[in-house]
Amino acid sequence: MRLVLISDTHLPMRAKKLPTPVWDAIDDADVVIHAGDWVSVELLDELESRAARLVGCWGNNDGPELRARLPEIARVTLDGLSVAVVHETGPAKGREDRCAAAYPGVDLLVFGHSHIPWDTTAPGGLRLLNPGSPTDRRRQPYCTYQTATITAGRLQQVALHNL
Repeated sequence: MRLVLISDTHLPMRAKKLPTPVWDAIDDADVVIHAGDWVSVELLDELESRAARLVGCWGNNDGPELRARLPEIARVTLDGLSVAVVHETGPAKGREDRCAAAYPGVDLLVFGHSHIPWDTTAPGGLRLLNPGSPTDRRRQPYCTYQTATITAGRLQQVALHNL
């Protein structure tokens, strides 16, 4: 199962549209995960119509219309892997322990908010991924997104892509 992970798209505030390489990856993916701060309902509509499967949550910059259509925390099992998607996880210091305690039984936690790519594993095995932002690099050298695969309940081939 091929995944594309994005967050903090902030459309149309930070960009008018997602970059072409992101759309190309979405077209090849089995599942697209968006960890909030869409800003644009139109992007949600477009991803729902274009992605084979979409899993997403709302973020702090998402208004009532997006919050009505998306959960604060999305939970799904993908090919045997338990996944949670949330926008905010708090400060970087202590994140692994805090998230492991907050999401027991979860194998993969995808989050956003900081626009800073993140890939760590908490004690006990919880994998934490933040794809950064494909449209607003903030203090990072590049805008980014992530891809990964799941095979028989195992997360594999996690890659960060610079735009």
